[in-house]
Amino acid sequence: MSPSQETVLEVQALTKRFGGSTVLRDVSFSTAAGEIIGLIGPNGAGKTTLLNVLSGVVKPTSGKVFFAGRDLSRLKTNAIARLGIARTLQTPRSFPNMTVFENVLIGALFGGPRGAERRPPSSTAITRHAESMLDLVRLRHRSASPMASLNLQERKMVEIARALAMSPALLLIDEAMSGLNPTEIEDSMQLIRRVHEQTGVAIIWVEHVVKAIMEVVERIIVLNFGEVIATGPPSQIARNDAVIEAYLGTRA
Repeated sequence: MSPSQETVLEVQALTKRFGGSTVLRDVSFSTAAGEIIGLIGPNGAGKTTLLNVLSGVVKPTSGKVFFAGRDLSRLKTNAIARLGIARTLQTPRSFPNMTVFENVLIGALFGGPRGAERRPPSSTAITRHAESMLDLVRLRHRSASPMASLNLQERKMVEIARALAMSPALLLIDEAMSGLNPTEIEDSMQLIRRVHEQTGVAIIWVEHVVKAIMEVVERIIVLNFGEVIATGPPSQIARNDAVIEAYLGTRA
């Protein structure tokens, strides 16, 4: 993170226990405005739990999460979303009987564009904003299609568009490549690059497709057994002995 970049997210000594199991232990890191970070690690490392804490789905056992200087640790999910953190899920959740456009419109209605004085946008502005997010993920041609008619990749793209329609400052992506074939993975990599470049949103991206992470993100955080074992640029992480032993298995 460049010293000149504003910090939007600060995680301080975050610990999460479920009964006698410690899923996250003293996790600390920060995210700069507009930064794209990859979050990797073995199954059970605590990656999704970390996203759940950041988005308010679960509360930390100890530690603090600050977003734009505000403590999120005890806020509800909807309050955190309205502050500017949007989330996608590994298994897309949509309203199957609604159209693609209507699904994205929900995000725009909940968040959507605001003026300098944070005035509620007009219905026209909300509609155009939702349409622009569908343009960004290149699904405008499916606007009128029912969600149930889309394939897995398209449903994941709609989920990203709906999250972006909330106009977040931070986007949490959970395994956008899961279940996709190599061509779809390449398309999804290009989509995340495009989202980052065109919106300037900060991104924390959990992913098991290491090639995608290595080629797209600026910095990687590696979790193992709930602890951060390494953080740094992809080239450094790919040659980190602890990461190779715990997760990669070979030098990338």
